[in-house]
Amino acid sequence: MNYNKINNLLGWICAAIATIVYVMTVERTVSWWDCGEFIASALKMQIVHQPGAPLFLMLQNVFSNLAMGDGSRIAFWMNIGSTICSGLTILFLFWTITALGRKVFTGYASNAPLTSLQLFLVMASGVIGALAYAFTDTFWFSAVESEVYAMSSLCTAVVFWGILKWEARAEDAHADKWLIFIAYVMGLSIGVHLLNLLVIPAIALVIYFRKTKESTSAGILKSLGIGVVVLGVILWGVIQFSIKFAAYFDLFFVNSLGAGFGIGAAVFAVLVIAGLVYGILYSIKQGKRLLNIALISTVFILLGYSSFAMIMIRAKANPTLNNSDPDNAFSFLSYLNREQYGDEPLFKGRFFDARPTGMEEGKKVYRKDGNKYVVAKRNPVYTYDKETLFPRIYSEKGGHPEYYREYLGLGPNEAPTFGDNLKFFFGYQIGHMYGRYFLWNFAGRQNDQQGHGSFTEGNWISGIKPIDNALLGGQDKLPTSAKTDPSRNTYFFLPLIIGLLGAFWHFGKRQRDAGVVGLLFFFTGIAIVLYLNQTPLQPRERDYAYAGSFYAFSIWIGLGVLAIAEFLSRKVNAKVAGYAAAAIGVVAGPVILIAQNYDDHNRSEKTLARDMARNYLESCAPNAILFSYGDNDTYPLWYVQEVEGFRTDVRVVNLSLLSADWYMRQMMEKVNDADALPINIDPELVKDGVRDVIYYQDYNIPGYVPVEKLVQVMLSDNPDNKAQLQSGEYVNLLPTKKMELAVNKQAVIANKVVPKDWESAIVDTMRWNYSLNYVSRAELSMLSILANNNWKRPVYFTITTPEDNYMGLDRYLVSEGFAYRLMPVDFGLKEGDPATVENVDQTYDNIMNKFTWGNLGKASYIDPDSYRYISMYVGTIYGETAQQLLASGENDKAKKLVVNAYDNMPKRTYMMGEAMSYVPLLEVMYKVGETAKADEIVKRNLQFIRENMAYYEAVSEAKSNLEYRNMRFGLAAIQRYKQLMDQVNQPDLKKQSDELFNVYKHYFEQGAQ
Repeated sequence: MNYNKINNLLGWICAAIATIVYVMTVERTVSWWDCGEFIASALKMQIVHQPGAPLFLMLQNVFSNLAMGDGSRIAFWMNIGSTICSGLTILFLFWTITALGRKVFTGYASNAPLTSLQLFLVMASGVIGALAYAFTDTFWFSAVESEVYAMSSLCTAVVFWGILKWEARAEDAHADKWLIFIAYVMGLSIGVHLLNLLVIPAIALVIYFRKTKESTSAGILKSLGIGVVVLGVILWGVIQFSIKFAAYFDLFFVNSLGAGFGIGAAVFAVLVIAGLVYGILYSIKQGKRLLNIALISTVFILLGYSSFAMIMIRAKANPTLNNSDPDNAFSFLSYLNREQYGDEPLFKGRFFDARPTGMEEGKKVYRKDGNKYVVAKRNPVYTYDKETLFPRIYSEKGGHPEYYREYLGLGPNEAPTFGDNLKFFFGYQIGHMYGRYFLWNFAGRQNDQQGHGSFTEGNWISGIKPIDNALLGGQDKLPTSAKTDPSRNTYFFLPLIIGLLGAFWHFGKRQRDAGVVGLLFFFTGIAIVLYLNQTPLQPRERDYAYAGSFYAFSIWIGLGVLAIAEFLSRKVNAKVAGYAAAAIGVVAGPVILIAQNYDDHNRSEKTLARDMARNYLESCAPNAILFSYGDNDTYPLWYVQEVEGFRTDVRVVNLSLLSADWYMRQMMEKVNDADALPINIDPELVKDGVRDVIYYQDYNIPGYVPVEKLVQVMLSDNPDNKAQLQSGEYVNLLPTKKMELAVNKQAVIANKVVPKDWESAIVDTMRWNYSLNYVSRAELSMLSILANNNWKRPVYFTITTPEDNYMGLDRYLVSEGFAYRLMPVDFGLKEGDPATVENVDQTYDNIMNKFTWGNLGKASYIDPDSYRYISMYVGTIYGETAQQLLASGENDKAKKLVVNAYDNMPKRTYMMGEAMSYVPLLEVMYKVGETAKADEIVKRNLQFIRENMAYYEAVSEAKSNLEYRNMRFGLAAIQRYKQLMDQVNQPDLKKQSDELFNVYKHYFEQGAQ
């Protein structure tokens, strides 16, 4: 009884400590990446990207009510939802560690008494292990934002704790209720994230060990095999094939029996329920206990999984955010299978330089069409001339082949081998994309710059100079910017050492329990690496995927206290040894982790994701159409419109989604205060499987062709407007890239599309060369908007949209801050002129009166997703605008602008490209008399360049081409600052820039740029 009271009390205290810290450091508004989509969707019960997280959304909706209707506080309270889940995760971790620690002393006899010293050590191990994990880098990051990973971690913690509860009570009459409980939590967790299912093999091993008096290698392997089979049954059978069978039942009932959509799926559900009921009754009648447990567990898994009903129910309501529109059995199946994202090869696949040798028709893709399901298309299956088992270097997309060759040291035409495949697997996928993250959490982290293999970015460190020098080199040349970087965290291997001691000690004391923890560690770590088969150049760090593995290792950190106590007891009194072990564990675990990690995990000052979205919208005129592209462009935009109700007159259009038929169809409907897009295309002409992509084939048409005629040709079903393939199929083609659009000047002037001073520059006809070799639904939609809009609604692209998505309209895009506006003007730009025209007056007004900057100038810590934008702010938004104001004689405005930049931009330098981007702004600063401010920035940036170049040279001994790229940025920056200092009368700074140039003069002479 005393044990239980202390165990419960200390567990809740650890949870409270962690939660309080998380609340202190939680993000006050929306964060980057998926958070904006999740918050917006949770508030209004909308559909997020595949495969959805319905239970997470519903629970977060509960937390949104704590905002009491204040839209600006909804994100905060949903973030608090994550902190609560994370705090509860620490609670269950504490109880897990104490349960495992107690078993070392009492075995399965859960009621056996502990001595006071044993009780102290068990509780100390729980506190130290739980709080160490609470303040690790990866878990803390997810704990303070509205993302699925905090709730997913809670599910994992509850399930692993639950199997230990069953184990302690396995001989009780009603012990199996814990297995049912675990099944239910697993079913619920599917509605959050699938990571929790990876605990199943460890659960199988616990059950085997508890029910077997004497374990054997064959028995262990058999139980593991059963665990993996159960994992597969749930992952593929329950989650996917149950829906697949339901879909094909629906296909039969709809197409063969003439029933309505959903009737067949309902019949299938009734048959499954009836079968389960019959099976349960049969198992009771026949006394088949294992069958009974299996069937009841299946029922509870399905009951938890039923949270996905929310997806179909809400999809039928057609909410604003309705990703994939999964309103029928087949679209729902596609949604769950994440078919939008494609598959990575796991067992057999191509090399990245392989060439296709053939194509076969793959599985049928069905769509709802009228009152039937029809085959929309067949997914092609390709064969290749070079394939391998266990493919790891397979992607030909997005610069991946070049990265593979650079990483593996392959020549331009050198063919990769299976050995290269394994080298990439062990070196990059295991080492870089798992081992590096593991050591981030328990040894230390160099900085938060996303690492793609560079020695100066994102590596793990320890804080022990000789070791870090051997790992990275250049520690004697470490720049001040690195030494003072809040994200530089050094743990001196202490959490790692304690965890390893705990693991070895655990295997020595209770090999079975240690094997279970080890299996959890493997399946939530290395097994995920095997399954994900990640390509290089990921858009963000992926450490969150391995939080379960770090959770398992933290169990051993806690048990490391027992290991240290046992070792010290050989030297000193046992009680002294116990207290000393606890003191060592506290300092080397929770204390060093929170001390090192607090500053770069405190997000309480961050607002940039929200402010950036507001700036995008504030750059737009009323009733605008705003094209965006990436996650960090779009999700915050969805958030500020759907949650805060900000500028809902602007229609946000994500170009990467617009190529999907369901999204194009949604864009043709009014949303909030924004009208439907003037696409004016019959959805039947662009439904799934129809004109998914239209390829370009040059028909040598003389001159430019009106856009509206090209759209008509591409949408035409007349065989005369199509080309016949060898298969006999007729397909639409884009016959020319030379496009034109007649401009109605009166409409342009009446709708105030261009500034009054620019009306003389309005062209009669816009002409451009289309920039792509294909037309997807996205480009078809944009061309149709051009043809139908007649300048009634302003058209914008976010400044971060890749140029390829402009379709060749670059010369007609005018900057108005954070967005480029389409204007039918021609200023006769020549080579050497700015690439983009700027509406300086409008941009100046936006900067001075509308834009906000996410507290960049005052925040004590700026995350990498935020500081990546600084170069754009100082170089494009501020720098180019200031230059043009100065060129037009607006000196007073230029002065106010540069002062605004000085006040709002950070007072430290983060990246070499950022240092270089300051030069245009600094030129204006000197010219308008803000010399002191300019000197401060130049001095800071020259020091940054000088120190970082010395560091790059020191680490480039490793011959990393990535490091030489950093040096090239530095050399370009040196040259720009020398040119700047040659122009201004600042002798000391000119001397510094000259000296810096001379140090690296030989690179310029060698043509290193």
